[in-house]
Amino acid sequence: MIKTTVNWAPLPLRIILGAGMMYHGYPKLFSPQGNQAFEGMLVQIGVPAPDIMSNLIGVVEFFGGMMIIAGAFVSAVSIFLIVDMLVAAFTVHLPHGFNFINITGMTGAGPSFGMPGYEVNLLYIAGLLSLILSGDGALSFDSRGVRRETAAPERDLTAA
Repeated sequence: MIKTTVNWAPLPLRIILGAGMMYHGYPKLFSPQGNQAFEGMLVQIGVPAPDIMSNLIGVVEFFGGMMIIAGAFVSAVSIFLIVDMLVAAFTVHLPHGFNFINITGMTGAGPSFGMPGYEVNLLYIAGLLSLILSGDGALSFDSRGVRRETAAPERDLTAA
């Protein structure tokens, strides 16, 4: 029973991490307003070739998220996404502190919020590291290939 639980444990993590990455990558690729706004932010923080980088980051996030959900090349994709999260944490979120919710003041309508801190970046990194360390688990593209290889009968090459 423990082996089954361990095999299924990465699945919810893959789904939520992948969906979150896809959510952040989608406007960078498929929304002219989202891509232009992101490109403008990259210009402000001094990223070289912001037009290319905005699309590249969108590809890594959106399609990387899809691959995480599918359980395809999880370790390799996770490394790219960890780099993405580290760059975002250090270049954008670090100056705003740890908290994801950054209340900057109160208005008549309620709290006003500033730029989030690096808390969520660390959560994504921890989840991705967990997938690298534990494997992709059940219902993954990668584990299907492993099962086929191990399920194949062994051949005696010396008998020929």
